[in-house]
Amino acid sequence: MSRLFFAICRRDIRLSWSQGSSASMVIAFFIIVVSLFPLGVGPEQNMLGRISVGVIWVAALLACLLSLDRIFQADYEDGSLDQFALSPLPLELVVLAKSLSHWLTTALPLIIITPLLGLLMNLANDAYLPLMMAMLIGSPALSLIGTIGAALTISIRRGGVLLSLLILPLYVPILIFGVMSVDGLRLGENAPMLFLGAFSLFSLALTPWVAAAAIRLGLD
Repeated sequence: MSRLFFAICRRDIRLSWSQGSSASMVIAFFIIVVSLFPLGVGPEQNMLGRISVGVIWVAALLACLLSLDRIFQADYEDGSLDQFALSPLPLELVVLAKSLSHWLTTALPLIIITPLLGLLMNLANDAYLPLMMAMLIGSPALSLIGTIGAALTISIRRGGVLLSLLILPLYVPILIFGVMSVDGLRLGENAPMLFLGAFSLFSLALTPWVAAAAIRLGLD
């Protein structure tokens, strides 16, 4: 069963980087969005430093949102999702495998390049590590929650707008606690980071069951 789980992960990662380079498009979108803020706000270093954490979090959130429709849609169209539903691997674990693949190909590359964009946004020196820690802890929730919207819209062609409307309100707490976690760690307060971690753990416990139920409804 574990072999099938990791086989799904490897397949999705390979497809993400080979067919259409969807992962590279997400990275490019993230870089472009963050790069536009210095042009729009101006070269004022203090202003950029104050908004840098929020800008990077918002850009990462939108980049993850951009790629959610590819989690299940292609598998639904070519019939692979029906095969996953009939496989020995429970559908909830299939959802987890899809979430892990999405995080590895979308969120993790964004976290890796965040320090470079922090230089562009005049991020404070003591904020780099807290920001990367907050993104590392909070970003899994973005992929996990995204599976719910992706599962609910699998039978809807070009359901990206509906998916965004469904998922964006659920992303707001992650954005709030993600920004608060960076400021909190810089001041020696761990409470916002603990809330962010709790949100990711709660998503891990709940979203596979909800997304699996939505997939079963979509396949009926």
